[in-house]
Amino acid sequence: MSRSYDILLVGIGGQGIILASNILGEACLIEGRSVRGAETHGMAQRGGSVEGHIRIDGNFGPLIAPGTADLMIAFDMLEALRYSHFLAPGGHMVINSHFVIPTSVFMQGATAPSKEEILERLGRDRNPCLVDADTLAEEAGSPLSQNVVMIGAASWFMPFAPGSLSGAVERLVPKKTVEINRKAFDLGRAAGKACREGSRDA
Repeated sequence: MSRSYDILLVGIGGQGIILASNILGEACLIEGRSVRGAETHGMAQRGGSVEGHIRIDGNFGPLIAPGTADLMIAFDMLEALRYSHFLAPGGHMVINSHFVIPTSVFMQGATAPSKEEILERLGRDRNPCLVDADTLAEEAGSPLSQNVVMIGAASWFMPFAPGSLSGAVERLVPKKTVEINRKAFDLGRAAGKACREGSRDA
């Protein structure tokens, strides 16, 4: 059985998860590696949940089974919690430290969990890597580049050469935004470095 390296991307509609998935697939093509992927995005245009499955160097289907993902990239903290059961023991989580509270929570009179409560429920022993992707994207020049910030941050946990990922970004983003996205990738990679070093010390 060929073991793939499985990456699950999760978030909500409008956060650029499909483009992020395509960037990972393009990085595989640059390196000449096999890749299988799938997305589910039902009501994504209305802020619904979106997930992207990327399986690198495997021989089987495109969907990642619960409990087997090597890496989860979560563009929203609540979505990280929703999909945390997909992570394999010893897997890594890279999470945008912001979250969007669904309208349904307000309509039902419920209270959304705080960031601290989400982290407790995720399990601090998993050492989630929190990245302020929204702020870093603004620093790069566009709030729309937060997906590339997240790819940069998570690049430390992926089986790619950094040049392959940055090259894939440059191939797939609009030409007029290449410089912004290049900076977004670099800012994300700098933010994720501390998480990678911390995981080696653990």
